[in-house]
Amino acid sequence: MANWRRSLAGAFWALDRALGGQRRPTRFQTWVARRPVTGGLCVAVPVTLFFAIFFGLSPDDEVLENLLFAALFGAFLGLVFGLTAASERLRQRRLKRLRIWDGS
Repeated sequence: MANWRRSLAGAFWALDRALGGQRRPTRFQTWVARRPVTGGLCVAVPVTLFFAIFFGLSPDDEVLENLLFAALFGAFLGLVFGLTAASERLRQRRLKRLRIWDGS
């Protein structure tokens, strides 16, 4: 079982290297990795407001359902972006551990 996990992890890191995962992070990636909650909110709030305005002004009778959809969709996108930022933090920690990047 351990050999299977090791080969799966090796395949993941090989794919990561092929896609450029060992390059130095950009300034934006560094900012987002340091503040994953803020980054998630920076995505969730505008998306929620856009969908609330877009769906809230519809002439349907289900205005409350549309606003609930907008809030849930915005929260979902914020969560996805926040989790992506957290994984970027882990990637940067790995780059420091491998001494590819010094954290500056």
